Amino acid sequence: MGARVIQLAEFKALRDAAEPRLATLDTTAERDERFHFWSGASGRRYVHTVYDLVDCPEIPAANFLLVHRDATGRRTVLALGHLKHNAASLNLAEIRHRGARLGANEVHIHLLGANAHDRRTIELDLRARIDDCTDERITATRH
Repeated sequence: MGARVIQLAEFKALRDAAEPRLATLDTTAERDERFHFWSGASGRRYVHTVYDLVDCPEIPAANFLLVHRDATGRRTVLALGHLKHNAASLNLAEIRHRGARLGANEVHIHLLGANAHDRRTIELDLRARIDDCTDERITATRH
């Protein structure tokens, strides 16, 4: 599996220039659907790489959201947390197991937490914001 380096400024410019549209699971705009920004209660925005639950690669220690995305493109957060195993394969196994149990079809991964403290802070910031949203369901996934 190959990796691709993206420039967030270029991605933001492309996203801002695009016309508003309703996202669907079978969209042809795959490039725009590979990243999603989630905002925390602090107002900070966190870029997440979006993977299908089945196609998710092995993941190093990172933040995650398990999401159910319906046919209209609406995303519902089912769980969030941070991964802490040193073995990326154990993190992937944990994500797939939890996702399958909860009915998730997407995994959103934030890789920019520099250390365990940063990842925990990001998790709490996102959790506080999502807990305030009454139309989204979330389960506790404490580590």
